[in-house]
Amino acid sequence: MNTLRTSLAAALVVGAWATVGLASGPASAAAADPASATPRSAADDAPASTGLLSAMQKDFGLTESQARARLAAEKTATAAQGEARRIAGSSYAGSWFDPATSKLTVALTDSRKAADVRASGVSVRVVRHSARQLDAAKARIDRMAAPDGVSSWHVDPKANRVVVEVVSSAAGDNDVRSFVERARKSGPVVVNRTPEAPRTFAAGTVGGDPYYTGNVRCSIGFSVYGGFVTAGHCGQAGAGVSGWDGSAIGNFQGSSFPGDDYAWVSVGNGWWTVPVVLGWGTISDQLVRGSAEAPIGASICRSGSTSHWHCGNVLATNETVNYSQGAVYQMTKTSVCAEPGDSGGSFISGDQAQGVTSGGWGNCTSGGETWHQPINEILNRYGLTLHTA
Repeated sequence: MNTLRTSLAAALVVGAWATVGLASGPASAAAADPASATPRSAADDAPASTGLLSAMQKDFGLTESQARARLAAEKTATAAQGEARRIAGSSYAGSWFDPATSKLTVALTDSRKAADVRASGVSVRVVRHSARQLDAAKARIDRMAAPDGVSSWHVDPKANRVVVEVVSSAAGDNDVRSFVERARKSGPVVVNRTPEAPRTFAAGTVGGDPYYTGNVRCSIGFSVYGGFVTAGHCGQAGAGVSGWDGSAIGNFQGSSFPGDDYAWVSVGNGWWTVPVVLGWGTISDQLVRGSAEAPIGASICRSGSTSHWHCGNVLATNETVNYSQGAVYQMTKTSVCAEPGDSGGSFISGDQAQGVTSGGWGNCTSGGETWHQPINEILNRYGLTLHTA
């Protein structure tokens, strides 16, 4: 831990899953784990670090040249996503990045728009249901009370359906079957099974690790001017926050959970923030340069104070997650693992901030899935500005 703190002091690190703040005097990393911007063009971005390339080679089984090519293709896809949606208009039915072709695919309901959308540099698929229709069907399901055996639901643009996920062991439960029947009446719905129910990644206090509120340890997400963002289930508005050394950092200024899972904490008392996500020695610490949303299928990485740095893919966006404490809306699902204590930490794609860790199922030994609350929603909700390099 002393080696880590020295490195933080030298590098002014802000951790992923743990935005890092430094206290006057000894370095103080405000990375925690709970009980539970402006987009830039590729030309503006610094080249990928050796550490990030190494992590992608390890987690995705790529060569260095393949990792570089994938990062470049994902930047192009992220930039093309908004323009393609604008051209598609009401015909837009969602989009996703395909690592096999290194291209963004945009679904449309009107084949007459295909040529114009294709001209923006993306692939096109003609489907039956528009994004507006699918979102409306999901919204109808959002208004239904879900039993514990229902894990989550989201719009899947590739399937052109709303996917409802139920826990395998509860699939035969009468309440679950009744929910699924009603969900099918809301629109085009398909049902999948998941091995475990979602949970927030909470953890009790562990000595020597950063960012505590009461007996909860959480990871910092991203630096904003005046503080940092994290998960709402880590603490309520007004709660005090302390760092790894026990010194006061600040207080929760706003918090929402369930319904949402986000919060922001003020930083003072000699602490400050920097636009960095902690690599935990697995990769070099990563600069944050913006918050452009990565498309479905893109690579994404997470940093947290328990399980440190791991990568995976974006699996779904705008997913409703049914925790035991209540539903949380507009979440992004990923194939990245996480463990108790990682809550609140950073999700980042390339150098673009994506969101703060909320919860999931599984662990980093056997694998699993993890959800994050998108960063731009948090910034807009509280009127915050992301601290960027």
